[in-house]
Amino acid sequence: MLDRQLKSNSYLAIATDYDGTIAENGRVKASTWEALSHWRQSGKKLILVTGRILEDLLQVCDKIDKFDLIVAENGAIIYCPLKKEVKLLAKPPNEVFIDNLKKRSVDPVLVGRVIVATWQPHQQIVTEVIEEMNLSLDVILNKRAVMVLPAGVNKASGMAIAIEQLNLSPDRIIAVGDAENDIDLLKLSGLGVAVGNAIPQLKQLADWVTRGERGEGIQELIEKICTKFNNPYLP
Repeated sequence: MLDRQLKSNSYLAIATDYDGTIAENGRVKASTWEALSHWRQSGKKLILVTGRILEDLLQVCDKIDKFDLIVAENGAIIYCPLKKEVKLLAKPPNEVFIDNLKKRSVDPVLVGRVIVATWQPHQQIVTEVIEEMNLSLDVILNKRAVMVLPAGVNKASGMAIAIEQLNLSPDRIIAVGDAENDIDLLKLSGLGVAVGNAIPQLKQLADWVTRGERGEGIQELIEKICTKFNNPYLP
């Protein structure tokens, strides 16, 4: 079934997560960039959908221009590498909320253009502050990361706007991820793929799980479609 889906050539874009999916410790291997470049050279689109704050992403990702669009801050902003334009998809964070987190000894408190983030074990305190202030915010987990965004903002909502800008429909998208915050992304796509190191919950949801982990999983996926890369994980 999977081979028939891939060989149908009906998919026009890959929407991939960054950390844990194409990158390890913030960096993408040359062989993974080669595979992603081949995908784009075949006339297809490439979208990065990440929980990272944009400025942080631009520091660690040295080939940002490989992507047609970036959905950053877990769906809260869209960045066009070609034009270097940023579009906010939600309101900036509440300053009083940020101050209250710090007063409750939440450390670190990472603030983006929209997202507010920290790490475990601060999830309970974050949730308590949101309830005490009666704010319309969602807490989204990404393995150890705890992300706070306006209600309804997630990777799927951001990708929906991005693919509309690219004149694509969700059923023509392959989505690839590894963690809890990729669940909505895979549900929206025509084909959901979990890399080999993904959490069990995402693997159960995915249409296909790669044998390779992180970038090797992406290479495996692209080879299955394009049959151009010599990847040891292929049967």
